[in-house]
Amino acid sequence: MSKQEGSEGDLGTLAQSAKRGGRGVSDGREHIPHHLHIKSERHSYLHFNYLKTELDQLPAVDYMQSDNLVARLNLPNMQWPDSQKLDVYASAIKALLTLEPEVEKQLKYIDFVDIYGNLTEDERHDYQKRYPQEESKMAGLAERLRSEGMQQGMQQGMQQGMQQGMQQGMQHEARNMLHKLMALKFGELPEWVDYKTQNATTAQLEQWMEQLLTANTLQELLGTREP
Repeated sequence: MSKQEGSEGDLGTLAQSAKRGGRGVSDGREHIPHHLHIKSERHSYLHFNYLKTELDQLPAVDYMQSDNLVARLNLPNMQWPDSQKLDVYASAIKALLTLEPEVEKQLKYIDFVDIYGNLTEDERHDYQKRYPQEESKMAGLAERLRSEGMQQGMQQGMQQGMQQGMQQGMQHEARNMLHKLMALKFGELPEWVDYKTQNATTAQLEQWMEQLLTANTLQELLGTREP
């Protein structure tokens, strides 16, 4: 059996950020692994060192004008004074709107910036006043996201409705066919037969049609007069 040294995380974790906004060092920083080694008692299967970046140690001001989208989106995770909080958030949003051309990815990453930007309600109002252009574009993205969500919900509802309609149609056809076959064999059907078959599943109706060939009476076929 193989064993792993150095990390219990997934292999894709190449960066470790501390508390958002550079507000102190994470208590678990001394436990951040530097390497990964997977091996057994006899063999070594995988051994490499992590490329680690402690975001909260990077001054956000150094990346405010960067063309690197990843760096700009992570500005809220870097080190900055309280007085720069709105500017840091605005720079991250501006990068998302200008450096990322695909609207789908803008919608995907806007939540990331919002979560780590962590603006209060008052700060959100201040941002809207200081950066009206970016706020307007964000509102457009939010509206598109809501519209796409509604459209997707309508499509799913239509699909479910179509499937349910098809199932009900098949059940109705099977019930009509069973009644015709029973009438041909046993004559006029009593009222209790309607109660018996009206809530039966399509599978049950089909089973009764198969058993109709050997049944001698309606009671023998349907089992009971009770609905």
